[in-house]
Amino acid sequence: MELKIRKTGEIYIIDAEGDMDLYNSYKLKELLMKMLEKKVERLIINLEKVDYIDSSGIGALIYICSTAKKVNLKLAIANIHGSVRKSIELTKVMIYLPVAENLDEAIAQLS
Repeated sequence: MELKIRKTGEIYIIDAEGDMDLYNSYKLKELLMKMLEKKVERLIINLEKVDYIDSSGIGALIYICSTAKKVNLKLAIANIHGSVRKSIELTKVMIYLPVAENLDEAIAQLS
């Protein structure tokens, strides 16, 4: 999985690309911790180019959401689609995630 960071106004966007699985979901958690050290207050995780997720990836998203709540980080997860969406819905955790259908909606939620 490749992670790229960009910024629009005060909002940071992490664009994830590739598989979110046992072998690389830790990268997203590590990047979150680095961003918290830099006092980032608003963050969007863009899953538009993620086509596969396993339980480790879902666990990483849950970890990120719970950490965000603890430190008052405004968070949105955008562009969950296809088999990734189905996997998350099957585990019944979709209701706990701050989901936005697309980037525009995510930016509006955090503004």
